[in-house]
Amino acid sequence: MTLCTDVHSTVKKYQSLVYGLALNRVGNKFDADDVFQDVFLIYFSKDKSYRDEEHRKAWLIKTTLNCCKRVLHSSYKRKTTALSSIAESSQLSYSFSSREENEVFTALKQLPEKYRLVLQLFYFEEYSTDEIARILSVSSANVRMRLMRGREKMRKLLKEDYFHE
Repeated sequence: MTLCTDVHSTVKKYQSLVYGLALNRVGNKFDADDVFQDVFLIYFSKDKSYRDEEHRKAWLIKTTLNCCKRVLHSSYKRKTTALSSIAESSQLSYSFSSREENEVFTALKQLPEKYRLVLQLFYFEEYSTDEIARILSVSSANVRMRLMRGREKMRKLLKEDYFHE
């Protein structure tokens, strides 16, 4: 397989994982785009071998989270105001094709990161609680507790949306 084919197939295979985590973590499309690009630049600049596809996927998740952390803690980010906070109703926020998806994403964005992350890895990436625990370097019991609390918070947020219409 040529390098170009490898690059294309790897990006295609993991683009939704990396972009979804980045969008979830940084909260806006522009920073998520930057993180996405950084993750794959790092991936292709390293000459690293992986034990298997799960190891590759775990590496991409960890790298995505680290790149997000770098963006969120940068001095530039601390000294600026996000456009989304200035104009919440502007077209700068990310939008899905259905109303339900938008409501779930909006509710998910309102959760503390520790709940958002485990919910995304568990439901969207289909990792087990043990796998999530290894990726995040926490106990499996901690992951299960975060899932339980995250589900409860999501339930309350989504319930509010449906009763306020």
